[in-house]
Amino acid sequence: MLQTKEKSKLIEKHRTHDKDTGSPEVQLAVFSEQIKELTEHLKSHPKDNHSRRGLLGMVGKRRKLLQYLEKKDKVRYGKAIKKLGLKK
Repeated sequence: MLQTKEKSKLIEKHRTHDKDTGSPEVQLAVFSEQIKELTEHLKSHPKDNHSRRGLLGMVGKRRKLLQYLEKKDKVRYGKAIKKLGLKK
């Protein structure tokens, strides 16, 4: 789980305007960071199936957000992919 300070830094880095906390770019950044943390956790705890299920749910949510952003605005989608270092 992300700490509040880490999450605030992510939001500040990826927001589109001053009061932005829920844009797709911000949500993608938060999901990506949580996915990285859970992946590292599962490397040291391979039998933690509860966390694995949560990870798969987050990956699915991130994928749906990416599909939404691609459909809505391809330019923002491209920028988000580059900024987060995701494959597509």
